[in-house]
Amino acid sequence: MQLQIYATLLFYAVLLTICQQVAQVLGEPWERISVEMVFRAFYHSSRAVQCGEADDLVRFLAEHAKLLGIVKRWRKHHRECSQLESIIWGDP
Repeated sequence: MQLQIYATLLFYAVLLTICQQVAQVLGEPWERISVEMVFRAFYHSSRAVQCGEADDLVRFLAEHAKLLGIVKRWRKHHRECSQLESIIWGDP
């Protein structure tokens, strides 16, 4: 039982790291990346690797982000956070 819990925590940590890398490549805030859709996209990326169409997971996810639904829509919460950040840090 303990081994299963550790394996699950390790997998989740790797999944979140991949989500952060995808967000960085896309230039999107971390909150807009759907962890569930990144997880679901693993199947598609593994098929692309088998067919020789892809070799880098993060780059594949970033290139097909719109098709795979990885980036969430701007919601009220995102707009409010963006406005608050611009007030605190100033407009870039």
